[in-house]
Amino acid sequence: MTAFDGPLVDRFGRVHRDLRISLTDRCNLRCTYCMPAEGVPWLAKQNILTTDEIARVAGVLARLGIVEVRLTGGEPLLRPDLVDVVRRLALIEGANGPLQVSLTTNGIRLERVIDDLVAAGLERLNISLDTVRPDRFSELTRRDKFEDVVRGIRAAQASPLRPLKLNTVAMRDVNDDEFCELLRFAQAHDAELRFIEQMPLDAGRIWSRQSMVPAEEILEKLSAEFTLAPVAGRGSSPAEIYTVDGGPTTVGVIASVSAPFCGSCDRVRVTADGQVRNCLFAREESDLTALLRGGADDEAIARMLRQNIEGKRAGHGIDDPGFLQPQRPMSAIGG
Repeated sequence: MTAFDGPLVDRFGRVHRDLRISLTDRCNLRCTYCMPAEGVPWLAKQNILTTDEIARVAGVLARLGIVEVRLTGGEPLLRPDLVDVVRRLALIEGANGPLQVSLTTNGIRLERVIDDLVAAGLERLNISLDTVRPDRFSELTRRDKFEDVVRGIRAAQASPLRPLKLNTVAMRDVNDDEFCELLRFAQAHDAELRFIEQMPLDAGRIWSRQSMVPAEEILEKLSAEFTLAPVAGRGSSPAEIYTVDGGPTTVGVIASVSAPFCGSCDRVRVTADGQVRNCLFAREESDLTALLRGGADDEAIARMLRQNIEGKRAGHGIDDPGFLQPQRPMSAIGG
């Protein structure tokens, strides 16, 4: 028996099929809920996984049953070889066929590279957008880049990438007065809006449960203008989906804090510097880089990945009295 025999499963029976790879911890925004104005110390370039290393890790995980890889950051469009990374990953054949490659981005540089990404094999796209008001965007991100993001969204709308999703972090007294406005914007751009409860993953450690807008309140605000109906068959998706005014538009709410979906989590995360994390809130990591650069074969890499996933906890533990926020902020973990 080898490390490649059987699915990638944890001790609670959760089969893992979804891989998140962070390509960089760098970002060209300074969102107030993510990092301080001066930013955070970046990883040294020599510590970042190379394209060859990313492709090798993805290839091993594809043999273990991973079917989708989502590229994240930081901001992945800051990575100069992004198109090559997408091309290499899209060519990987796993036990269930070719890997499905998707991307999460802030959209600032998207307009100039989207055609190349589509040609390289990108299939789906998520764009972060927390407000549709230019002045608020500048205040929230500390950058005057709203029009660049809108041009990126329009380019995505004109592309074959579907479903096209817009991700919005719901924040009290920041953007909770424009949830309906955001949904109308998404409808106008053929996109599916996803609201995300704010999580304790900020570099400044300023998160509080009081500033978080829970899923119930998000739905209440949307229901003031729209008729929402739940869609059955959620599966392992983190979002609870609702049709809007009978469809075909849908809106999703990711209630990571108020209604966690840990019981169906099927994700494996690899940070930009090659650390494997079995949970967004994990405080332990497994060092893939040491194996990759130390001459380990694929069997040893697969064995380490299995050990990491076998150690996955039942849930993220945010409600536990002893909960400690991960040392890494979201920008360094990968969304």
